[in-house]
Amino acid sequence: MWSSLPEAMREPTVLAIPFFALMLGLELLAAAKLSDVDDDGRPGKGAYAAADTKASLVMGLVSIGTSALGKIVALAVYTALFAYVAPWQLPITGWYTWVIGFVAVDFLYYWQHRIAHRVRLVWATHQAHHSSEYYNFATALRQKWNPTMSLIIWLPLPALGIPPAVVFGTYAVNLIYQFWVHTEHIDRMWRPFEYVMNTPSHHRVHHGSDAEYLDRNYGGVFIIFDRWFGSFQPELHRPHYGLTKPVDTYNVWTLQTYEYAAIARDVRSAPTLRDKLGYVLGPPGWVPTATSS
Repeated sequence: MWSSLPEAMREPTVLAIPFFALMLGLELLAAAKLSDVDDDGRPGKGAYAAADTKASLVMGLVSIGTSALGKIVALAVYTALFAYVAPWQLPITGWYTWVIGFVAVDFLYYWQHRIAHRVRLVWATHQAHHSSEYYNFATALRQKWNPTMSLIIWLPLPALGIPPAVVFGTYAVNLIYQFWVHTEHIDRMWRPFEYVMNTPSHHRVHHGSDAEYLDRNYGGVFIIFDRWFGSFQPELHRPHYGLTKPVDTYNVWTLQTYEYAAIARDVRSAPTLRDKLGYVLGPPGWVPTATSS
C-alpha cells in the first residue's frame, strides 16, 4: 500500500524544506528593510527575532521526527481499518480518490483544529504553535511535538475506504499549503479566492489574541467550513499575535509542555471530580462556578 504511493508523495513536508527555507530567507530580507517595532511597541509587520525564530525552527525539526514515529503506529491501524473494516476500497490510482481524500482530510482537519482550541487537553499540545508574538514563515514551522490528535481524527477515512497513503499524502499537502498563509506581507486577495480558500488574511485572524479573533478561522486549505459552521471572522485590524497569557520564554521544552503542567496543577487542586474533568476537557480558561463546585 505505502509502496504504491509515488516516491515524491511519501513525505512531501520533508521534500518541501528547500521551499520553506527559500521563502523564509526572502521574508527575512524583506524584514531587514522594515521596522522591527510597530508604532504601538509590538513587533513590526513581518518582523523576525533571532531567539523566536530559533525556537520555531527547533520545534519544527523535532516535530518531523515525532510525526514520523506517530505515522508508524497510525499506518498499521489505518491499514487494518482499510483492509478489514472499510465497506469498499477506493483505488489509489483513481483521481477521484485523491480529490475525495483531499477534501475529506481538510474537513476533518477543521474539526480537529476546532477541538484543539476548545478542549484544554488538546489545546495543551496545539498552543505551542500559537506561542509566538511574531507572525512570519518561521511561525509556520513552530509545530507541536505530540501528533496524537491529528492521527486519531483521520481514523474514519481508512474505515470508509480511503487508502492510508492517500490520507498521509493529502494531509502533507494540506500542511504545505498552510505554510504560505503565515505572513503579513500579503494583503487581502481576489474576493472569490478569499471566499473559498484559507489566505494570509484569514489565518492572521486565527493567530490573533484579540477578543474578536479568538477561536476563529480554523480552516487548513478551505475557509468555507468556517463559513458553514459559524467560526469565520474577517480581518478588521492588525491582530495582536500570541497567547492571551504569554509564556515569556524561548525554551522549547517549556513552550511544548507548560500547559500540561498547568493542567496537572489545576487537577490536583480541584475539590471534585466534576471540576477535575472540567480542567481537562473544558475549554482553555475554564474555571469552576459556584454551582459546579
